[in-house]
Amino acid sequence: MPEGDTVHRAAHRLDAALAGRAVVRSDLRVPSFATVDFAGETIHSVGSRGKHLLMRIGDRVLHTHLKMEGEWRVLRAGQRWPRPAHRARAILETADATAVGFDLGLVEVFPAAEEADRLAYLGPDLLGPDWDAAEAARRLADAPEALAIVALADQRNLAGLGNVLVNEVCFLRGIRPDRPIGEVDLTPTIDLARRVIHANRDRLERTTTGDTRPGRRLWVYGRAGEPCRRCGTRIEHGRFGRNDVELRDTYWCPHCQR
Repeated sequence: MPEGDTVHRAAHRLDAALAGRAVVRSDLRVPSFATVDFAGETIHSVGSRGKHLLMRIGDRVLHTHLKMEGEWRVLRAGQRWPRPAHRARAILETADATAVGFDLGLVEVFPAAEEADRLAYLGPDLLGPDWDAAEAARRLADAPEALAIVALADQRNLAGLGNVLVNEVCFLRGIRPDRPIGEVDLTPTIDLARRVIHANRDRLERTTTGDTRPGRRLWVYGRAGEPCRRCGTRIEHGRFGRNDVELRDTYWCPHCQR
């Protein structure tokens, strides 16, 4: 499931393959931007902000979001695509490589001068150079009644955490996910969230237990009905959200998270 660590790795891989190179062909397969042509323009850099991927090309930005199923792949000339062509939403070709964005949840283009304003609503980026723990705490404290699972996953508070890591952070801190964020000790919780996402920044397989073997990587996420790795109590599952259309799958140990 793409979260901030996944997007950070994707941006790093794309930047290594594309930065400083000229686009020889581009194809954006979304109606609103189908006529955009980057051919002849230089890809200055590829970076991430939380779950958002930003390709700075010429004087514009190609902004994409992976959502649940999206993926960017860097391919050699003539290399077979790993997904069907009809699932490609964005294609950038240089003389050396082809970058293909499959099943992207968002594709848009805007002037580079607007980047800061466009993403100003996001909270501090847990993996970014401008990380600000105090600002993250302030934003979380502004909605004390919000459930912990909801507040920690809200990109307006912290940019980068997704549902998997939020569930795991709640377990590691012993926080019931349906506890109001106003009752949570924010400073150590934010610090742990940052350490967990940094620990997974360069890993292909995300782990919060420290064990990278299949089936051993996570404490609670996706483990409903299975025994807690700490105490043996059965992991519970529920769905919580700000409203009925924003419910997220949630897992917790009723003994370890009180």
